[in-house]
Amino acid sequence: MIKNSEDVHSPVSQRLVDLIERHADELTKQYLREVKLNIRLPAYGSFNEGELYDRAYRVYSHLGKWISQEINKEEFKCYWKDLGKQRRSEGFPLSEIILSLCILRAQLWQKVESEGLLDTALDLYQAMELNHRVIAFFDRAIYCTTCGYEEQD
Repeated sequence: MIKNSEDVHSPVSQRLVDLIERHADELTKQYLREVKLNIRLPAYGSFNEGELYDRAYRVYSHLGKWISQEINKEEFKCYWKDLGKQRRSEGFPLSEIILSLCILRAQLWQKVESEGLLDTALDLYQAMELNHRVIAFFDRAIYCTTCGYEEQD
């Protein structure tokens, strides 16, 4: 968990967050290609591509704000719980929702690795710290989404 907002703004961490947000369109298109080809995601594969694009793009383009805690815990929890409720009402299986979020996370790190921004041990250390924050973010998002999905109206 981030102790203060300065932690996410180390030079390397900030470069990585900027890279992710700047390449949100490319990351989203890669995510869509993978989702459409993944046989374990039939509901996502047949869902409106424009809507899927918007949903994935929102995650990538706001990542820095979310992991630097510019959005408070309650807002975060409400957003992801509401997302879980919405996906359930749309008929998405919970397993597909979780896999979809895992694919979003995997696409993100593939991009970071392909850009070669990690030249020194310090860069690698700071990237690892950011990686821990991103993993914690997606873990919390998955948990809150699942809670929303399972919540009785």
